[in-house]
Amino acid sequence: MRHVYLDNAATTPLRQEVITAMQDALADCYGNPSSTHAFGRKARTGIEKARKSIAARMGVKPGEIIFTSGGTEADNMILRCAVRDLGIQTLITSRIEHHAVLHTAEALAQEYDIRLEFVPVDATGNPDLAALEALLSEDERKKLVSLMHVNNEIGTLLDLQAVGSLCAQYNALFHSDTVQSIGHYPMNLEELPLDFATAAAHKFHGPKGVGFAYIRKQTGLGSLIMGGSQERGYRAGTEPYHNIVGLETAFDLAYDRLEEESAYVSGLKTYFIEALKEAVPGVQFNGCSGDLEKSTYTLVNFRLPLNESGARMLLFHLDLQGIACSKGSACQSGSTGGSHVLNEILSEAEKQKPSLRMSFSHYTKREDLDYAIAVLKEFCKAPESALG
Repeated sequence: MRHVYLDNAATTPLRQEVITAMQDALADCYGNPSSTHAFGRKARTGIEKARKSIAARMGVKPGEIIFTSGGTEADNMILRCAVRDLGIQTLITSRIEHHAVLHTAEALAQEYDIRLEFVPVDATGNPDLAALEALLSEDERKKLVSLMHVNNEIGTLLDLQAVGSLCAQYNALFHSDTVQSIGHYPMNLEELPLDFATAAAHKFHGPKGVGFAYIRKQTGLGSLIMGGSQERGYRAGTEPYHNIVGLETAFDLAYDRLEEESAYVSGLKTYFIEALKEAVPGVQFNGCSGDLEKSTYTLVNFRLPLNESGARMLLFHLDLQGIACSKGSACQSGSTGGSHVLNEILSEAEKQKPSLRMSFSHYTKREDLDYAIAVLKEFCKAPESALG
């Protein structure tokens, strides 16, 4: 049986260069980075080298890059500390954010009695900028806006410049979950009207368990995790040197090869969309994920013309055929409530049909897509699964 991995938006395979760099770090650099002896100084030097390298690529100061355990911690750190330390009274987000933002925002509204507002989104997942401006101009309360750059389920691209400019106009802080875009798009954070951003190494062929927060200098945030003075006092705890080395290696390779690899993956997405339309009449693309101009090149989210019986068996059948993909987001695969993103943007009739997210990387081959499409075509043709 063929094995096809089409779930890169959930996590990506490690590059061999990353594995090698991490193995070397584990074997040769085991000192505590906070220790003053030679073993500790070697680890500290490596961490600061990684910080400087990432900051230079992002166009920011090294002190504005804070290493974390990943995107979820970075999102929590920024939102929680902004409310606690900066006097945020109104938090504005959308109902299609990653749960790292959405659940944190909901918890903060209860814990701190702040106002939580949701900017409406259209059927493509784009926020209503007029409604956002109305929320920003409503009163003099100190506000923080949190809207993701690339939606992890439907791939919609947010206009960071437009949203950031609105925030600046009304003296609001702007945080964007950039987990699905850093490593996949050129990003100069200094030139963007952003105060906070987040990244996770495992989204661009690095290790799980490490990422970073971008915190614009002099914003005044304190530490979320208390303890030692690591990470400029923003994040206590002994730094995982081997993971940071893996992050740096994956980050550098992602941007060194960005032009070539993004062109290749964009070609895969274009091919997949056209081939799927031909193979499965009646397939529909959720949001604007079928449009490369308006959505990320790394994923596609689509609905299939299947009856209730077919919908129940779809993911099980794909797994039996060796195909890995997601129904909605892998981050919520244990939930029985369905995708909160699709629930927000689809009509009741559209929600009755099963949706899949397939996501690609430079390791994906065209033959993988041909195989997946052939399996979908046969499944959708089966009398017990097809509509009508």
